Amino acid sequence: MGLLWSLLIGLAAGLIASWIMPGGANGCIWNTVLGLLGGVVGGWVFSLLDVSAGTGVWGQLVVAVIGAIILIAIYNAIAKRKK
Repeated sequence: MGLLWSLLIGLAAGLIASWIMPGGANGCIWNTVLGLLGGVVGGWVFSLLDVSAGTGVWGQLVVAVIGAIILIAIYNAIAKRKK
């Protein structure tokens, strides 16, 4: 059940991040991947800053959304530089 919840949180985080950031990813699979990677990146950033977003599903979602936003910002910067 843990894997299923991680996938659902990743999907939600990817969708929310793509709504917040312009130039966000399109597609359900890409948003899920972005959200899952965002959870890892967000967890790493939060641990570096020694900050906690709380526990449970809502805390995981907040961390994953922030991580996904960071990934979208990096992607946008790289894509803009290539043009």
